[in-house]
Amino acid sequence: MLDTPVTNEPGVTRAYTVHARGLWHRLLVRHEAVVLVVLVVVWMYANAGIAGFGRPITLTFLLLDVAPILLMVLPMTLVIISGEIDLSVASVFGLASVVLGVMVKAGVPIALAVLTAGLVGVVAGLVNGFLVTVLGLPSLAVTIGTLALFRGLAVGLLGTKAVTEFPPGWTSSAQSTIGDSAVPVIVVPIAVLAIAIGVLLHLTPFGRGVYAVGLSDEAAIFSGVLVKRTKLVVFALSGLCAALAGVFYTLRFGNAIGSNGVGLELGVIAAVVLGGTSIFGGRGSVAGSVLGALLIAVLASALRLAKVPANAIDIITGAILVLSIAVTMAIPFFAQRFTRERRAG
Repeated sequence: MLDTPVTNEPGVTRAYTVHARGLWHRLLVRHEAVVLVVLVVVWMYANAGIAGFGRPITLTFLLLDVAPILLMVLPMTLVIISGEIDLSVASVFGLASVVLGVMVKAGVPIALAVLTAGLVGVVAGLVNGFLVTVLGLPSLAVTIGTLALFRGLAVGLLGTKAVTEFPPGWTSSAQSTIGDSAVPVIVVPIAVLAIAIGVLLHLTPFGRGVYAVGLSDEAAIFSGVLVKRTKLVVFALSGLCAALAGVFYTLRFGNAIGSNGVGLELGVIAAVVLGGTSIFGGRGSVAGSVLGALLIAVLASALRLAKVPANAIDIITGAILVLSIAVTMAIPFFAQRFTRERRAG
């Protein structure tokens, strides 16, 4: 907030930033901090009240289950901050899984098959980006269409068949843990990727451009941001990470089939919005999205151990998504109203 107090010199004013709140207050009273507190409370409650939740094997499977969501959540944060949305990530996930399976079945070296699956994800993301940026179509409509298109391609390549023969070394690596700990190895590359995307979003001109685009395309253009290129990059990154998530999932379960990943887009978007990213663009953080994904994963794990039916867990996830959108809209409204009342008083 800018203020212009009068200085000791007659007729001279200076503008400078006034922080009405202290540093610790600004750090703690944030959406991410609230999600972190809720995550800790839910974890402690489940650990104390649900049999088996505190076992190391539970942590291992929890992290393995949430790993594909985390991979897709990271670029989805950028997509939504830029004012767009990508509903096709689960279908790209399934398409990459099928491509990997088909190529391995055909005798292609698995390293090349993994690279090809990743390339397919990039191409899928670029298709979405092209339709949104060059043709000017709304991303909601585009990605609903490509959701069906990519899923149709995945099912068409394999039909109802599944590929289950993968090199044992690769499948065991997808499930392995770090030493004797309960933490899966996959957590390490995900952490590295999260840091890289966090730096890209929060500490680079490109990231500032993503926020600017989400707030206003027109204002971003006048600020020198290459809007079309920015959106094309975030969609391509979304496609790549969705494909990598599909590869990991396929190797973990040793199963490639066209239905892999169906419905995962709900969990991805719920995690991003729950983490504080505005569905309207212009606001959000990588840390918040990661915390949102972990919170949903902990809730789901606890509910499963408490023998809650799977459809009830889906209902709870959907309710969390709606509540998160409502909260992210309500907080700025009440904050502005409180500020106006304080000024008026």
